[in-house]
Amino acid sequence: MRHAHTTHRFGVLLGLVVGLVVGLAPVPAQAAELTRPFSREPVGRGDVDADPYAIEHVYEVQIRLRRLGLHSARPDGRFGTRTERAVRTFQRRQGLPATGRVNARTWVPLIKRSLRGRGAVPRACTSPGWHVCYDRSHHQASLYRHGVLHNSWLVRGGSYDKQTRTGDFTVQWRSKNHRSRTYDGAPMPYSQFFSGGQALHGSRNMMNPFVGHSHGCVNFWVEDARQLWGLTHDKRLHVHVYGAWS
Repeated sequence: MRHAHTTHRFGVLLGLVVGLVVGLAPVPAQAAELTRPFSREPVGRGDVDADPYAIEHVYEVQIRLRRLGLHSARPDGRFGTRTERAVRTFQRRQGLPATGRVNARTWVPLIKRSLRGRGAVPRACTSPGWHVCYDRSHHQASLYRHGVLHNSWLVRGGSYDKQTRTGDFTVQWRSKNHRSRTYDGAPMPYSQFFSGGQALHGSRNMMNPFVGHSHGCVNFWVEDARQLWGLTHDKRLHVHVYGAWS
């Protein structure tokens, strides 16, 4: 994130010290934190989703609060007074300190309670192994680990004439710094290809996942695609695409 926080700086410094002591490359504290279930980086008042290269997950907070009936304004990617007030209301309802800031303790119930379409999740998603289950109608990609929901992200899929194919797939190949050979070298970071040229990957032009579409791939915010990559790039990953086009 663009805004530095004391605890984050301490964690990074600690990682540097440990790395030097044991002779290994240091690992930022947040990299480990983002492997936890339903994890995101903290976000609060003043943060802005400025552009696809600087996403602070404000849109996500607003969309999820809106799903819960706590944020009536149209999501705009700016964490202001209205968003802070809605976060405080959510926190009080969850018995959490009403700080107005979405930290790790707030992200977990916020993501879990704002999930949609639970009854439509294919049975295969909860079978042994690692599974990404993309619900096209709810713009939602959920990660299941050995039958247990581990995380869920807001995403977008293909346009009406280039829809993300439904069905059950397995990731066939991966490319961390991929560039499209079809669309003028467009960046597709953290690509995990599951059906021909269709992949799970970060998008450099997605702001609101409910606005616009891809050419068939499942677009994540780059930070989220990196998070999914960190969890699954060395795993056999199954992908299930279902639901009506939206």
